[in-house]
Amino acid sequence: MEKPDFERGPFGKLRMKAGELWQAYVGHSFVSQLAAGTLAEKCFRKFLTQDYLFLVHFSRGYALLAAKSTNIADIREALDGLKSIIEEMPLHVAYAKKWGISEQEMSRATEALETIAYTRYVLDVGYAGDRLDLMAALLPCVAGYAEVGLRLAGSKTTVFNGNPYSEWIKNYESEEYIKGVIAFIDSFNKLAEKYEGEVRFQRLSEIFNTATRLETEFWQMGLDA
Repeated sequence: MEKPDFERGPFGKLRMKAGELWQAYVGHSFVSQLAAGTLAEKCFRKFLTQDYLFLVHFSRGYALLAAKSTNIADIREALDGLKSIIEEMPLHVAYAKKWGISEQEMSRATEALETIAYTRYVLDVGYAGDRLDLMAALLPCVAGYAEVGLRLAGSKTTVFNGNPYSEWIKNYESEEYIKGVIAFIDSFNKLAEKYEGEVRFQRLSEIFNTATRLETEFWQMGLDA
């Protein structure tokens, strides 16, 4: 299976510049405890519930990405991303049901402040900026979960036998998911390469870093449950 090149192009440059911020995100204690199977179940249930609410607004981000696009290829690409999330929702619901959480319960849950801060930031970037800005805000989630999934799947320290979270881990290193991540990173790199200048890169870096911090706080929200 082809794997994303996390170090190539403008995305790789953003990821490298983020430095410790990025490593704090992909190496968060929430992730480590998932891999070891030691995460408290109440923490994971909180995360699953908030992740459902997150996906609702993340799908709005992809819809906005379509609206920010000016040609049919970009519109189709954004709608493919939106379709992937919509198709993922029943899987999320079915998985949450195994943990005793119904879709009705998730949909009626109060949004955590971390969920509100992250999702509304992404949408605000999209409304105020252009397609490239919005993609930079979406990237930490899209690429970060793939990096986490691949890293945990390939680590000798990850526990799979008897780990209640092994199914979740495997979902983010699946071939279908990884293909979508590769396409998104490639699209971002191609678009970003059309822009030159340190000022624009600094703006993208600020967006990327803020979204990365908000992703980290989302993990922490689950851990603090």
